[in-house]
Amino acid sequence: MILIQGGRVIGPAEGIDMKADVVLDGGRIAEIIPAGQQTAGRQTAGREASRDYERVIDANGMIVAPGLVDVHVHFRDPGLTYKEDIHTGAKAAAKGGFTTVVCMANTKPIVDNEETLRYVLEEGKKTGIHVLSCAAVSKGFNGRDMTDMEGLLAAGAAGFTDDGIPLMEGNFVRAAMEKAARLDTVLSFHEEDKAFIKENGINHGRVSDQLGIYGSPALAEDSLVARDCMIALDTGAVVDIQHISSGHSVEMVRLAKKLGAKVWAEVTPHHFTLTEDAVLKHGTLAKMNPPLRTEEDRQMLIQGLKDGTIDMIATDHAPHSREEKDRPLTAAPSGILGLETALALGITSLVKPGHLTMVQLMEKMSSNPARLYKLDCGRMEAGAPADLVIFDENRQWTVKGFESKSSNSPFLGETLTGQVVYTICGGAIVYGDGE
Repeated sequence: MILIQGGRVIGPAEGIDMKADVVLDGGRIAEIIPAGQQTAGRQTAGREASRDYERVIDANGMIVAPGLVDVHVHFRDPGLTYKEDIHTGAKAAAKGGFTTVVCMANTKPIVDNEETLRYVLEEGKKTGIHVLSCAAVSKGFNGRDMTDMEGLLAAGAAGFTDDGIPLMEGNFVRAAMEKAARLDTVLSFHEEDKAFIKENGINHGRVSDQLGIYGSPALAEDSLVARDCMIALDTGAVVDIQHISSGHSVEMVRLAKKLGAKVWAEVTPHHFTLTEDAVLKHGTLAKMNPPLRTEEDRQMLIQGLKDGTIDMIATDHAPHSREEKDRPLTAAPSGILGLETALALGITSLVKPGHLTMVQLMEKMSSNPARLYKLDCGRMEAGAPADLVIFDENRQWTVKGFESKSSNSPFLGETLTGQVVYTICGGAIVYGDGE
């Protein structure tokens, strides 16, 4: 048994925010003991605690919350393991406080078959955290031929996505949503119409004009978000709008929710912290799909988080090698690391300025992602899985060195507030205490 003593315990799903002790027994939470109370027959404070517990963690001055859940990561395994693999990705996740991640299907080979899916899931079981995976919506990401959703769900797929390749055929999208609705599963969409894009990864606007390129306009995202929100409304499918970046897209999701569509939305830390100006400072390290947009868009994203239009914070953790990111701006791949900085960016850019409470941040990073995929996590109550993050919301640290194989982050060298001290998954410490 493990005693986590004297922390500020937050459980967004249960409405808990109090100073308490948390007792872990095996892979489950045994008890949550409010400050000043003791369990019958057990001393839970001071030196006496060490007599009854295998381990006592002093969490005074720290927050104890459900382990973070990231519904959008790229571990590049199989096929692109020079960038990342399932084991290094899981280590990065644990360092960032994540106990559950959902991998995307754009590996080599693509996760459009049971064999590749089982490989990812079996490797994930060896890591110490929960590594789940979506499967592809279309075979080979061709956007026309649907995968065997029933078979892939039976093999353990968390949901379905062609992330990285937008689905352009409206009739196919509707058929996929109808099937997903029947199967009670989730479809996640990368919304960028390439017909409007000349150079991806950089917003079409003032900065792209300064660089002498056209870039990727918000229209590319807005047009597909509008289409898919309405198809979701028509079909009743559960749809996740991935890595939303445009303020207009936030407005469309807000309207779709009001009309009754089962539409969810996720935003990345880099989209709510940075703007297109970061490209001038960081070059390819600030290139991603969809791109960083304007300050107006950023403020609309934050408002969407505040009013619940945007349900989740997801990292879109996208490792690339130094050689790839050292290419010219228009030739380098899009994407940045996210797992090891996400919590601190949420605290630094959302909680400290007063945009979200800490409870709301935990809701966006744990309980809501768990609800989307109907996962047994993101809870803080007796009987819940012993998947926890313990962090110091006031500790400042400088971003340097990653557990990831890659280092493609515009936040390198930045000082952030909020640092993970322990990550516990299944009752075992997977980060902290020398792990």
